[in-house]
Amino acid sequence: MPGLTLVVAAFAAALVAMSFAFMGGAVVVAIPLALVAIAIAAYLDLRRRREAARSIHSQRADDDVDFTERDRRTLVSE
Repeated sequence: MPGLTLVVAAFAAALVAMSFAFMGGAVVVAIPLALVAIAIAAYLDLRRRREAARSIHSQRADDDVDFTERDRRTLVSE
């Protein structure tokens, strides 16, 4: 788990645990707040992964490959 996701997950778990420990109306506030925090962390993590994948594709060379006659014979499926 990346650092930010781990911190948000720990915060959300602590928030829910605290709300159950005090047995008050905090559960009504803590669970939606924890879900929002998890959703934000998931969005940030997906955005980071998408940017990483995009940067990998941009580093790929787009040069055409020149095949020799021997290569062409090998690549042709008969």
